[in-house]
Amino acid sequence: MRLWFVGPFLALAVALPPLTDAPAAAREVRLTQARAGLVVARIDVQGNQRIEASTVHSYMTIAEGDAFDPARVDQSLKALFATGLFADVSIRRQGNVLVVNVVENPIINRLAFEGNRRISDSDLEQEVQLRPRVVYTRSRVQADVQRVLQVYRRNGRFAAIVDPKVVQLEQNRVDLIFEINEGPITGIQRIDFIGNRAFDDGKLRRAIATKETRWYRFFSSADSYDPDRVTLDRELVRKFYLERGYADFRVLSAVAELTQDRRDFFMTFTVEEGELYKFGKIGLTTSLRNLDAESLRGVLTTVEGETYNAEEIERSIEKLNFAVGRLGYAFVDIRPRVDRKREERLINLVFEINEGPRVYVERINITGNVRTLDEVVRREIRLVEGDAFNTARLRHSRRQIRRLGFFDKVEFAQKRGSAPDKVVIDVDVQERSTGELSFGIGISTAEAVIGDVSIRERNLLGRGQDLKLSLGLSTRRQQIDLSFTEPYFLDRDVAAGFDLFNRKVDQQDRSSFDEKATGLALRSRFNITPELRQGVRYSLRQDEIENLESNTSPFILLDEGSFITSAVGYSLTYDTRDDIVLPNRGGIISGGQELAGLGGDIRYLQTTAGWSFYHPFTRDLVGNVAMRGGHIAGIDQDIRVTNRFFLGGDLFRGFQSGGLGPRDRSTNDSIGGNVYYTATGEMRFPIGLPNDFGIVGRAFTVIGTLTDPDVRGADLLDDKSSRMSMGVGLSWRSPFGPIRVDMAQPVVKENYDQDEFFRFSFGTRF
Repeated sequence: MRLWFVGPFLALAVALPPLTDAPAAAREVRLTQARAGLVVARIDVQGNQRIEASTVHSYMTIAEGDAFDPARVDQSLKALFATGLFADVSIRRQGNVLVVNVVENPIINRLAFEGNRRISDSDLEQEVQLRPRVVYTRSRVQADVQRVLQVYRRNGRFAAIVDPKVVQLEQNRVDLIFEINEGPITGIQRIDFIGNRAFDDGKLRRAIATKETRWYRFFSSADSYDPDRVTLDRELVRKFYLERGYADFRVLSAVAELTQDRRDFFMTFTVEEGELYKFGKIGLTTSLRNLDAESLRGVLTTVEGETYNAEEIERSIEKLNFAVGRLGYAFVDIRPRVDRKREERLINLVFEINEGPRVYVERINITGNVRTLDEVVRREIRLVEGDAFNTARLRHSRRQIRRLGFFDKVEFAQKRGSAPDKVVIDVDVQERSTGELSFGIGISTAEAVIGDVSIRERNLLGRGQDLKLSLGLSTRRQQIDLSFTEPYFLDRDVAAGFDLFNRKVDQQDRSSFDEKATGLALRSRFNITPELRQGVRYSLRQDEIENLESNTSPFILLDEGSFITSAVGYSLTYDTRDDIVLPNRGGIISGGQELAGLGGDIRYLQTTAGWSFYHPFTRDLVGNVAMRGGHIAGIDQDIRVTNRFFLGGDLFRGFQSGGLGPRDRSTNDSIGGNVYYTATGEMRFPIGLPNDFGIVGRAFTVIGTLTDPDVRGADLLDDKSSRMSMGVGLSWRSPFGPIRVDMAQPVVKENYDQDEFFRFSFGTRF
């Protein structure tokens, strides 16, 4: 019986470790496993040059003293490869020693680009991820090759090839060289449209931004493939049809296929035109108290019975927003309700004017301005943080920023703020060159070539300041002018500036005398309303008439000598043009007076006025009607010849500068006049050349006269009759700057007037 009980007890005692010495038993077990090769006694790292063995150990999931486990060895192998430090790693077991053999990836000593002429090294370095003193890996190199190729594709070079080369150096270092074959620009061989019936391919090609490759587009990048531009083209085609009555129009697809030699693309737009619609009934409703919706009908630009035009709907909404906002309604939501009558092909519209959600401006972000300071853009925005959000003010702000002339693109976007009643406004701009180097040339059969050069920076130091230096030099004229304008003087919405000038003009051919003028002017301008601004000016100048000959007109001999003019004046300008450089719609009305006599020798009152209106008959056909006039009256003295008006040249095409108006019968000298007016009608039109040329034609007629020189005599020729000239011209917005050519012929003139058939001028910007 004792053996039966003792046996199991003894067996249990052998199987279980002693309760009083467990660590010693564990050591005994590990020692037993180590003798059997079941425990990693040591990890030896071989092949490492820069990387410490301890660093290799830290990445491994198995350590010295751990039981040998093939799964953990495999995990350690993967972990070492994942570091990117090693080109190759192997782990083997030698008894109870784990041997880790590594081949380190080299370190990049130098990164270089070869063969890149169109894109600079600095631009490419910004794109790639590899840098000197960074570990070289093949995967990283291939990723950077794709990044470089993407840069070239964005620049229209889809045939570019990038071949990475590695130069081995000592101490496991390499030079990495990207050998680049840029290839030619991948052009657009052909652009086709499928499904268009109302408009042919040629007209639709002119509507989109992408152009077919042609020899004359060497100054343009529009004939290179750009995926972003194709997206824009889809929208431009859609806009083209929606503005011409096709309300159901859709772009089904826009596909670009690369030729096998990777030199050209074939682009195909598949469209569905739908039917042509006209505007039906147009109504106005409102839920706003005390607002008569019908009283706003006069601001609508949509007209019943006319062809449907989506742009006119947007323009009507904009005008309604502005009109309602001026009535004091800050939160307005205007939406057009469309009722489409497909059988009748009519679209009935109801503009619903409702109270919009109460939303306030939380923040205004400005991006894209590299040179221009934020404050220059921000001060043109008619909203500030905390204001009630107003769409009309936002659109007006966009127009004001565009009118600065500093940006090619001005885009506004709204996004939700930190709360439902707050909005964040993002303003994205794209700067344009604001420096100008301009040259002007006038040519006629009676006068020599006259040239002038001016250097101007309209956005000095990014502050919106305007600095201009003009130099005129020819056989007949020498002048130097320096002007400076601060648009926000003392941080107020007041522009202030000064002018310094010194001029010497040879008027011998025109009036048989030489004129010198030296002086300065101080000026200021401020806005009364967004469209109406007023200017004030003070000038102090010394004029001198010299080099008179014995055969000079007696009317001019009276004015010989030097005299000082001290004058103060003001001007008012109402400007609604959509663009100050090349307006398509809107107008400008201006007027002002100048009073001389606050000291000095000269006393007079001069009044001038002008009006100009632009109207687009079609997208490419723009009409302009303009009128100008002036009157000057002496105060207890006659007007001197240097203060009178002279017409001709750019002011009256078809006549020389000073070529029409009062003259001395015996000497044929032009003596100017105290009263003048001109009326001009001009039509700007395409001449059939591709739009990329930027050349437009002009046809114009000018009517006007110059009279009343405030002198009397038998030898005075002054018929006070109107003159008229007609002509044509070309304007080219060339890469060298605007070039203008005018050819005009007087139709009604006096026999003593001097005409000029051809006039040419050009300028450039830098």
